Amino acid sequence: MHSSAIFLIEFGAIILGLGLLGRLAGRLQFSPIPLYLLAGLAFGEGGLLPLGTSEEFVAIGAEIGVILLLLMLGLEYTASDLVSNLKTQYPAGLVDATLNALPGAAMALLLGWGPVAAVVLAGVTWISSSGVIAKVLGDLGRLGNRETPVILSILVLEDLSMAVYLPILTALLAGAGIAAGSLTLAIALGAAGLVLVLAVRYGRHISRFVSSDDPEKLLLVVLGLTLLVAGIAQQLQVSAAVGAFLVGIALSGEVAEGAHNLLAPLRDLFAAVFFVFFGLHTDPASIPPVLLPALALAVVTTATKIATGYWAAKRAEVGVKGRWRAGGTLVARGEFSIVIAGLAVTAGIEPSLGPLATAYVLILVVVGPLTARYTEPVAAFFAGRKGGSAPPPATERLPEESAETVQSGPAGTA
Repeated sequence: MHSSAIFLIEFGAIILGLGLLGRLAGRLQFSPIPLYLLAGLAFGEGGLLPLGTSEEFVAIGAEIGVILLLLMLGLEYTASDLVSNLKTQYPAGLVDATLNALPGAAMALLLGWGPVAAVVLAGVTWISSSGVIAKVLGDLGRLGNRETPVILSILVLEDLSMAVYLPILTALLAGAGIAAGSLTLAIALGAAGLVLVLAVRYGRHISRFVSSDDPEKLLLVVLGLTLLVAGIAQQLQVSAAVGAFLVGIALSGEVAEGAHNLLAPLRDLFAAVFFVFFGLHTDPASIPPVLLPALALAVVTTATKIATGYWAAKRAEVGVKGRWRAGGTLVARGEFSIVIAGLAVTAGIEPSLGPLATAYVLILVVVGPLTARYTEPVAAFFAGRKGGSAPPPATERLPEESAETVQSGPAGTA
């Protein structure tokens, strides 16, 4: 059979299967992300029916999916809101790094993998998945909640910190000298700072340039600009996701609203492809030998991420329910963790590091949507039992809930 025909059959089957899984998840009132990942495992390396012809296209689609997820999240906020949140939330970023990087480093040292592997695994456990969390926030309808700007600030601080972490890690893995490592770091920091300044100071001009009454032209310009900035950012060793997010916050008003409506279907399509791609590149046979340490690490860092989100939301004067929701939402790990582990595997640092990181991320990318949905009600249940009384009637909770759900985006920040 002709290769193009095989590609169409494979990719068509993937899209159809994703649609059916999404419909099933909708009926079960459950996030479809774990189902997409399991589908990728079933048809990836070592799965039931490995795909071949469509794999390269799926890989490109996965990159676009992450970029669109972050662009759409950025459209919810303005540049001034971002700067305000970063100024108020940087202590949360420090707490996040301390609580969540140390367990990974400690695990690598306990396993006898050495200091370089410790730096790698620290990054794997530190960085939450912006892609997964963005999708979860949309699925659960929480983009307008008061705790969402807190979550967003932590994610942005993590993504921006990659501009420092990745050049350092690359230099360590390559055994580069101080001079070469410092030059790489300076380029990365300068690029990240330039993109942020342009988004903050010239966002109004960018919106005017992009604006169009023709939906087709608006779609092409916004999508093209986003991919261009994301590509340049990645070329300069800054996260493509950060570039896409900053394009989103640079757009405002009617342009942002129009772009959001036009890009929503594309986001959903390519985001689903991203999660399938993640599963496709995981061999199920490599997971069992490292499952116990990965599970232990997942348990510890689930608790530390929930504690991080709770503390940050409390500091922002968000209500108790919002604090638990913030903590539960931050649990998922994903694209950045895999990128970090992939660098170490390519450098040949430690053979078991790749499977451990894969198992760890698979656990938390499945558990993450569950903690995002159920951490708050579970905490409320145990709080009710500890207090020895039932939760207050719904009418007593309405004012708090209304305040948290009606306000949109940064307007809900303290």
